[in-house]
Amino acid sequence: MAIQRIWAEPFQVCGVRKVWRQLKREGVTVARCTVERLMRRPGLQGVIRGRAVRTTIIDKATPSPLDPVSRHFRADCPNQLWVSDYAYVSTWHGFD
Repeated sequence: MAIQRIWAEPFQVCGVRKVWRQLKREGVTVARCTVERLMRRPGLQGVIRGRAVRTTIIDKATPSPLDPVSRHFRADCPNQLWVSDYAYVSTWHGFD
C-alpha cells in the first residue's frame, strides 16, 4: 500500500496532509479524506508536536467548595452578588 510506504519512510512521523501531498506529487489522485480514512484503519498517525496544556487537575479526595449562590447568578440590584472563576493564572513563566 502506497500510504504505508510513504508514512514509514521518514521515521513514521507524517500525518494525513503530508502523505496526501506526497501521493499527489507521485501522480496518485485521491481525496484527502480518503487518505485519512485509509490511515485510520491500520492506526497510522502523524506525530503531534508539543503537549496539551492541562490547567486544572481535579483531586477527588478533597471536598468541593460550598456553593453560596446555589448556581443562581442573578442579582436584584448592583453589587449584590459577585461571582468569579479563575481556573488558571497566565504568567510569564507559564500557567500557575
